[in-house]
Amino acid sequence: MASSVFDAIYEEVDEDRYPDDCTIEPVVIRGAGNMTVFGLSNRFVSDFPSALTGRVAPEEFKATITRVNLVLRKNLPVNVKWLFCGCLCCCCTLGCSLWPVICLSRKTRHSIIKVLEWENSRLYHKLGLHWRLNKQWCDTNNMMEYVLLIEFIPKVPIHRPD
Repeated sequence: MASSVFDAIYEEVDEDRYPDDCTIEPVVIRGAGNMTVFGLSNRFVSDFPSALTGRVAPEEFKATITRVNLVLRKNLPVNVKWLFCGCLCCCCTLGCSLWPVICLSRKTRHSIIKVLEWENSRLYHKLGLHWRLNKQWCDTNNMMEYVLLIEFIPKVPIHRPD
């Protein structure tokens, strides 16, 4: 008798009430600067995407983009100078003069990843979002570029039976 009562509860659960959040496409923020070094643009656009409406405040979004752009503004001019010097000396050093630029570029990417990890742990994971730096193919040409990807973390339905 008691098992039929529990079966009735399970049958009343409506599957449409619990949408699957992992079907939502991530938001892609592409570089919008006038200079790109090893796929990393010198700035990202701080325009608020409409897909994030109701999930995060536009001020928080803009603050995150500003922090990422500050890292880029600080590091990329140095990378460009080393790239220029490396290209000038490339023939004499058999390409070894490009290693400093490669290491500096890796350091810049690592700094951006650290900023995004801090932002995720501070705010965005609580809101069901996850920011990350991702390498993707460009739409216009056959090259790779780094973009900011904002993924939606699916909410665990605590009221849904197993």
